[in-house]
Amino acid sequence: MAQGTSQPGGKGTYGWLIGGGVLLALLLVFIFQNTAETEFKFLFWSFTLPLWLVLLITAVVAFIVGQFALMWRRHRRRKARREGR
Repeated sequence: MAQGTSQPGGKGTYGWLIGGGVLLALLLVFIFQNTAETEFKFLFWSFTLPLWLVLLITAVVAFIVGQFALMWRRHRRRKARREGR
């Protein structure tokens, strides 16, 4: 590999971990500073929930959807690589 490129488990991994940790910390600070009660409407239901809980649920759902999209993309690339051989 060329010098300066990240290898699996190499120096580049720590950059992603540090960046992810900083983003997670900022997200948690933002979520827990918004503690007001808010009305939450979803389809036919209406709930009164703390805003921090709505933000936390939204962040978790977004993370899960992102992970599924990443897995699907990796699967397609591997499948295309196998068919290309």
